[in-house]
Amino acid sequence: MGAYNARMQFTELGLHPDLLKAIAEAGYETPTPIQAQAIPHVMAGLDVMGAAQTGTGKTAAFTLPILHRLMPFASTSVSPARHPVRALILAPTRELADQIYQNVAQYAKHTPLRSAVVFGGVDMKPQTAELMRGVEVLIATPGRLLDHVQQKTVNLSQVSVLVLDEADRMLDMGFLPDLQRIVNLLPKDRQSLLFSATFSTEIRKLGKTFLKDNPVSVETARRNATSENITQLLYQLDRGDQKRAAVVRLVQSLQLSSVIVFTNTKIGAGRLARELIREGISADAIHGDKSQNERLAVLDRFKKGEVAVLVATDVAARGLDIAELPAVINFDVPYSPEDYVHRIGRTGRAGASGQAIMLMTAEEERLVSDIEKLVARKFERAVLPGGAVESRGHGERSDRSGSAERAGRTGDRSDRGDRGDRGASRYNRGLDDQGVDRVVASTRQRAADPFFTQPYDDSLPVSAPSEASADGGQTPAAGRAEAALAKPNSNITRRRAGGVPALLGGVTKPKTG
Repeated sequence: MGAYNARMQFTELGLHPDLLKAIAEAGYETPTPIQAQAIPHVMAGLDVMGAAQTGTGKTAAFTLPILHRLMPFASTSVSPARHPVRALILAPTRELADQIYQNVAQYAKHTPLRSAVVFGGVDMKPQTAELMRGVEVLIATPGRLLDHVQQKTVNLSQVSVLVLDEADRMLDMGFLPDLQRIVNLLPKDRQSLLFSATFSTEIRKLGKTFLKDNPVSVETARRNATSENITQLLYQLDRGDQKRAAVVRLVQSLQLSSVIVFTNTKIGAGRLARELIREGISADAIHGDKSQNERLAVLDRFKKGEVAVLVATDVAARGLDIAELPAVINFDVPYSPEDYVHRIGRTGRAGASGQAIMLMTAEEERLVSDIEKLVARKFERAVLPGGAVESRGHGERSDRSGSAERAGRTGDRSDRGDRGDRGASRYNRGLDDQGVDRVVASTRQRAADPFFTQPYDDSLPVSAPSEASADGGQTPAAGRAEAALAKPNSNITRRRAGGVPALLGGVTKPKTG
């Protein structure tokens, strides 16, 4: 393929008129470099390995020519037999699979071609019903596709095109055995396509395994390069516990109304979202522990602008297509350098500009160095706008007004009058035996309950209830204990002699009368 012609139009690629109509309605006129170079090869039926920066239109680079090749098989018949699966597109994550499905549906809306998407985390029954109707283009995650294969709800014997999208992520997630099982179910005489934002040695080995000999290689930029439209910033902090305050400052100072913040762990994502909410910032988290319906609901709220900050793990780094996303923040430096390329690829899409901010500490220096080697650039260590931030514990607000208010409320309590010695009789503040000021148990003596201190005596007669003193007074607290020891408590009823043994059968109960 020759050099990319920036003035080329989609009409020059020879696509079906129904597809060109949908492309025009979507507002596209000029293909991107990956589209202009890959579409002719895919339309010709060749195996292709395509690499391009995230956000440059890789999805359309294979979906448009596939739909074009399937147009001769398009049928308006309602019979499922006239709509077998002819194209299989595999994606590593649910979000990416759903995004591809939406693109396919958009481009094929003026054609009789049917499409469906299947992924885990949701009920299989609606997916099964869709498959039973018949679909020509099936987008799937490997695990859920094998579930349908096992349930015999999908037939892959007529697949003529296989696409592996984000194949490097599939390898990272351990999908290689599943991919091999799926490929073994497909006809050997087929077209295979492999697309990704990054090309590594492992990906090339994968291409040799699943693609025909000498596939066409299409690379529209230097390998593993990042978009020139993205401004990349690196802020170095002293401690990791300063990062939450740094995110708050960046969101507020840059007035970010829509930003994705990436963390390395699911627990960290949920915790950060809660911290941002406490700071008055609308935020929500998306990670693998949430159900698919919950994740889709969060994404929908984020796209509508109801949530300003979307805290995500790398499960959301692939396939998310957020229009006009101004920035992404790497709260944690990613463990894999390739993940950095995919994370920042969420911004600066379709020629727009964007910011990619990364927060790091000294402990993450090695991870940053690995990223610098991959993208072949050196990051300048900068200081946060407004200077250093203070570290604080979980749940503590960045402003001190709340603390002042709490202090004021505490002071008000001291002016509420004397409530007696409630609680003071049990605990007092003082020095312990090592001279440390702390709250210690009070040593004030209490009157002993005679029920527990007086020995039990069977020979004593049952006592009558005592009467109160004539003047209605009570025995002083100091004398009550002595009086109780000298005189049986009036509330204690003594058992008659022989009563307990008689019940146990050891002694015959004495007869009376």
